[in-house]
Amino acid sequence: MAKKPRKQAHSKAPGSDNSHDAVERCALSEERVLALLRAGQMEERGLLPYSSNYSFLVTLRDDEIELPGVYKPRRGENPLWDFPTGTLCRRETAAYEISAALGWNLVPPTVLREGTRGLGSVQFFIECDPDVHYFSMQEDARYALALRQLSLFDYLVNNADRKAGHCLFGADQRMWAIDHGICFHSEYKLRTVIWEYSGQPITGDLRADLTALQDALTAADSPLNAALDDLLNRPERSALCTRLDRLLAVGRHPTPPSHQRNYPWPPI
Repeated sequence: MAKKPRKQAHSKAPGSDNSHDAVERCALSEERVLALLRAGQMEERGLLPYSSNYSFLVTLRDDEIELPGVYKPRRGENPLWDFPTGTLCRRETAAYEISAALGWNLVPPTVLREGTRGLGSVQFFIECDPDVHYFSMQEDARYALALRQLSLFDYLVNNADRKAGHCLFGADQRMWAIDHGICFHSEYKLRTVIWEYSGQPITGDLRADLTALQDALTAADSPLNAALDDLLNRPERSALCTRLDRLLAVGRHPTPPSHQRNYPWPPI
């Protein structure tokens, strides 16, 4: 039997400006994208520039579709003094799991899998204008809810590096958050450019989402806990729960401590 022709998700090279195809890719179901990220045949297309660690633009394909992704192999991670060696790809994946569990879908679909260079994270590639970032769009009312969510999300995952350029504004008119390799430390590490909501009350819908996440993290048999078992160690997971409990108890967006650096450098 002849194979069904594979649907090309892009007609230009990955990374080129093709808004129609970008929207078409985003119209795929999240489950379909995740399945392809997990099991699709991987082909490297090139090394991405300006990355602290080795990151590769890849294509993932099966008999029907082909999608671009960002592959960050564990063996390409530069060692850090304050994060265990070889864990950044797991933290990238854990950030997606928390984003999905909240229902906020801030982080593009991300999986942990074996790739062309061994174990690593593979994330759905978001086409965007690299010159458009958080500082360009922070006053745009279309993204007000997403930015409030991101303010809370970064506190939860203890993001040590929320630069403006880690907020992507895609062709699908959504904001996406990327680069979560240095999150989930058990000690407070939050550094972010997003502080304008400091001290403001957490709105009812967002509080309900956080409460649902709290329920999922306290249920020993929840799918979320099963996923996090392989991604974070016990002190990191305990610290995550502590931050979530504190956020719900205070009921306000986090404020920057006065005794430490609270912004990443460079900010973009």
